[in-house]
Amino acid sequence: MTKTILLATTAILFNAGVAAAQTASDGPDPQVAQAPVPTGPTRQDPQIDAAQQGVLVFTPDFFADQRPNTALDMVSRVPGFSTNDGSGNRGFEGAVGNILINNARPASKNDTGSNVLSRTPASQVERIELIRGGAPGIDMQGYSVVVNVVLKTENTRQSILTGSGYFFDGGRDQFNGSYQFTAREGDRTWGVTLTDGLSMSDSNGVGPVVRTDANGNVIRRESYFTDTFGGGQSIRGNYASPLMGGKIDLTARLGINDYHNVNLQTGPDVRRESLYDEDGDSGEVGAVYTRPLSDRLKLETRLIHEWSAFDSVSTSRTRIAGVDDPEQAFMAAGESSESILRGLVRFERSPALTFETGAEIAYNMLEVDQAFTVGGVAVPLPSASVKVEETRGEAFGKATWRLRPELTLEGGLRLESSTISQSGDAEQEKSFFFAKPRFLATWTPRPNNQLRLRFEREVGQLDFGDFAASADLEDENVFGGNVDLEPEQRWISELIYERRFWGDGIVSVGLRHDEITDAIDVIPLDDGLSAVGNIGEGTLDQLAVTVAVPTDRLGVSGGMLRLRNTWNHTEVTDPTTGEIRPISNTRASQPTISFEQDIASWKLQWGAAYIPLLTGQWSYDPDQTSGWRGNNYLEAWAEYKPTATLAIRAQINLWDDFDIERTVYADRTAARPVAYVEHRYIDPRTFIQIRVRKTF
Repeated sequence: MTKTILLATTAILFNAGVAAAQTASDGPDPQVAQAPVPTGPTRQDPQIDAAQQGVLVFTPDFFADQRPNTALDMVSRVPGFSTNDGSGNRGFEGAVGNILINNARPASKNDTGSNVLSRTPASQVERIELIRGGAPGIDMQGYSVVVNVVLKTENTRQSILTGSGYFFDGGRDQFNGSYQFTAREGDRTWGVTLTDGLSMSDSNGVGPVVRTDANGNVIRRESYFTDTFGGGQSIRGNYASPLMGGKIDLTARLGINDYHNVNLQTGPDVRRESLYDEDGDSGEVGAVYTRPLSDRLKLETRLIHEWSAFDSVSTSRTRIAGVDDPEQAFMAAGESSESILRGLVRFERSPALTFETGAEIAYNMLEVDQAFTVGGVAVPLPSASVKVEETRGEAFGKATWRLRPELTLEGGLRLESSTISQSGDAEQEKSFFFAKPRFLATWTPRPNNQLRLRFEREVGQLDFGDFAASADLEDENVFGGNVDLEPEQRWISELIYERRFWGDGIVSVGLRHDEITDAIDVIPLDDGLSAVGNIGEGTLDQLAVTVAVPTDRLGVSGGMLRLRNTWNHTEVTDPTTGEIRPISNTRASQPTISFEQDIASWKLQWGAAYIPLLTGQWSYDPDQTSGWRGNNYLEAWAEYKPTATLAIRAQINLWDDFDIERTVYADRTAARPVAYVEHRYIDPRTFIQIRVRKTF
């Protein structure tokens, strides 16, 4: 029944979009190109690269109505593109985002594309290229769509000062700000960024906690309060300049941070308090050197080093009728680092054919010491004090071939070899070898129609934190480390159809299927503990639909209506019950409806996004099933730009219902009888954000 409904919904959206699209010609839409915009200057539609239909070119005129301050403002308005700054996983290949600046990614993984664009003046943008499916000379890094921001070369100096305040109804107000300075002299640029950041949660609030037994009888009813706060200060410097016939890009960052979480349950003669506090520091340096070796041959070398340290404590205290239960405390302190050296050579055989080959070596390390006590008495933990190290090497090669203007093929192969060793409480060493092929075909039979087919093997990057113990005392969970953890592997098949209409309009439907080996989830350990581990084979079936409808022809000038959703259906065998269930922490669905409008005559943009239902995400542990769901999430905003250098934005976030649910089992048998079910019905606090940005 569910699959039938999903397919029917997709068919309706797909046919509606195509029907709307067919009212226009298959070439560039002359009516949109010629129609005046009543509230501002005429906007120029994106141009299709004559030699390659997979590339759309957006000039600054396209964004004139939005009055952008930075390049990020412009990229956020590119139809059919959503910014992704990458997973930040270990390594470089596949861990970085979908934004390029002058055909290259930033010098550091953590200095993301959106960060760089946020400090790049809009006046410096020459054009933005939306690359769908690949293009010769462009490193797609596994994405089907990327943007390439091409900058002008002229002398400028600019500063951006930003300040924000978050005002919570009945909660803790928070503030942050930043200062960015950027200078350019021809091909040489430099800059500095000072940031005072914050940590917050849109699910902070109050509400009742209700616990029932297996028969639905209420056995506990208490009041609940949760709050999250924290922040951090950092400084980053960037420098780029011609060097020895090429170009060098340098970046460096230093920062400190803190994070705090409070959870409190109270009732008659009852007080349950869980606290988490963490302090840390981090830093990184990055360098990229690019140099043409000939007219067709280009060299790129990249060096990245990152490090961090943290110290945390989690406590749980309970008082009932004036009597204190033994306090539980979980303490951890550690440090981690990553070093990457990567080099590649790109050979442009012709404008239609590009070859690329290279290699990457990396060293990763995590060292952590942890302790768990109950009433001051130490409780032994598996892998409480560990040092995990990985040495990894990867060789890769790929080719991009524009077979015809409407057809581009990309094929590649990565060969990865790694050794992971663990010392401390457990001594172990494992070696792995993976071959990771990739094939991508992009077919654009007509300018407004495109099909993208991808077949690829992906190998997940292990989280070194899973090798060590951890705790979630609020939910009464203590996890042991797992020395036997192995990377998850996926064979991915993906097909995406995209149809553009009315200039900015788009209908995109994507189908994806993953065959998963060594799926990562939660496994049972001895002594009643659990750990992150491999639980065998699994599958993912995904349907992603995006519809964007410009409303000029519907009588609302400068508006855009968007609908999007991704449906995920996953299956894996539970290691405790032996039954088929979803994979932990995968959202089944989250539909979003949004509208935004530019009113150039008022120097104003406004918009709203509504999520009617949040299916949340669930974790399937041996001792409990836990997760959250919600509905009626609304975000509305307005931004006023009285001058080209000043922007004032106000935003309100409303959320009616956030329900955290736990089903705790009496034992770990296959039947797993229910001990109790607990609901935390949180009413998240409404909050208002005020942001002022001044460019000078």
